[in-house]
Amino acid sequence: MSVAGSPIAVVTGASSGIGAATARQLAAAGHHVVLAARRKDRIEALAAELVAAGHQATAHPLDVTDRAAVQAFAAGLDRCDVLVNNAGGALGADPVATGDPEDWRTMYETNVLGVLHVTQALLPALTASGDGTVVIVSSTAGHATYEGGAGYVAAKNGARVLAETLRLEIVGTPVRVVEIAPGMVRTEEFATTRFRGDAEKAAKVYAGVAAPLTADDVADTITWAVTRPSHVNIDLLVVRPRAQASNAKVHREQ
Repeated sequence: MSVAGSPIAVVTGASSGIGAATARQLAAAGHHVVLAARRKDRIEALAAELVAAGHQATAHPLDVTDRAAVQAFAAGLDRCDVLVNNAGGALGADPVATGDPEDWRTMYETNVLGVLHVTQALLPALTASGDGTVVIVSSTAGHATYEGGAGYVAAKNGARVLAETLRLEIVGTPVRVVEIAPGMVRTEEFATTRFRGDAEKAAKVYAGVAAPLTADDVADTITWAVTRPSHVNIDLLVVRPRAQASNAKVHREQ
């Protein structure tokens, strides 16, 4: 894929939630967004929406856990200025004693190896751009654990450490490494996916919380970090709703 002019921003997990919101905001900020996600129909609809609004967008179906597919995707890009590693997610809330190893494997492959695959594939282009930015969307789960969250916490810890280590390893190159760690965000799918479609369980996550973060809130922080002057690196930005003081301390109204 050859695109001239605007900076190119690849957003993974762009079919819904934070990824879709980030694509909208980066497009509005003047980027040509490349929407990468497994659900072809959703990213094509989003690309059409953005183009109709006068922005630049291209949809590319992609499973970030498929290394060969990621490499082929990267080979098809002439340029890449920004990479937003957003694809990820949680499965289950079981204690360590009974957690499903397959859930843990899936979370690790998506939240850690997926980030690794895409970052490795696009790092040469990001460096060649002369002013690249890698964003890794982790979670406050990657900074403090909680009961029932060990599998997701372990995966997001992996993403956090990947960001920290990459920043050390490529210092002196023209590429910034940014970690955005959201707290409680209410999107249309995150909790529902975690609880395998159980809407009642998903709703309990946010019960009594007057104003959880939205996907747009997180997208706003990502876009802000990306659009800072090129010498400014936002190493880590933790963003929570006012009602959440920590992973385990949330104010819930009666």
